[in-house]
Amino acid sequence: MKVETQTSGGMAAATASDKDVRRATPPEVWVGGVRAAGELGLRRAELARAVQLGMVRAGPRASGGAARFAQAELDRVRSGVGFPEALRRRVETVAGADAAAEVLAISPSRFTRLARCGHLTPVGYRINRYRAVVWLYLASELREFGSREPAMLRDIAPPEDRELMAAKADLRPRKWRGRHVGLLLRRTADPWERAAVLASVLPEDEVREAVPDPAERIVLAALAPPPPYGHPQIPAAAAVALRLLRAEPPDEIHWYRTSLDFALTGARGQPKSTGERGPT
Repeated sequence: MKVETQTSGGMAAATASDKDVRRATPPEVWVGGVRAAGELGLRRAELARAVQLGMVRAGPRASGGAARFAQAELDRVRSGVGFPEALRRRVETVAGADAAAEVLAISPSRFTRLARCGHLTPVGYRINRYRAVVWLYLASELREFGSREPAMLRDIAPPEDRELMAAKADLRPRKWRGRHVGLLLRRTADPWERAAVLASVLPEDEVREAVPDPAERIVLAALAPPPPYGHPQIPAAAAVALRLLRAEPPDEIHWYRTSLDFALTGARGQPKSTGERGPT
């Protein structure tokens, strides 16, 4: 009885201690996108880019679907070296060949050749009033490329580039998709969400073949990532942008299909939502 009394008292003390700890721990504070952008000294588009690139982690979305950010995360970013100028430089983008060429001090035609041949990877896109794709590039990456590859800014095109240009190749959509998918995969550890990311870039017939179970296809569709920030809402422009989200060359389709098959093998051994999510 004496031992039981001591044990019971110890349990009661431990329980009280746990309650004290919970009371001492302040609740998480969440803020919306507008306030988060203001606290970080960014425009909304710049905040979206920072989230895309993993510089700022967004929290679980609000019930209405709006983005939320933990105040602790904003404080972490604000404590970074060189804030806010360093953060702004990292998310600065330029749109189109003319602006990108100006950063590198080369002609727009040379820049277009470098981009079409896959030497520079877009970070986003816009669809202009003429329904043409305007690619966005990180200014910091352009400057880094110029410092790393000065010969490519002035020498004649190498044979590989000349072959690609003769074939009218354009690797910009494929390079952008690879970057987009890679960034999305970095933001989750959930196996079904990872499979959904890979399925989202495949043509529908490939997804049906890879995932014959309709119930699994419903799960993948529900977990599919939304279009990237800036994706147009006007139907005609959205149709143009939608083509950028789907793999086209057969070897690219094969790569994503193989990756999806591998991801599904692991996901099928897990519940439809494991909760093992990485930073978003």
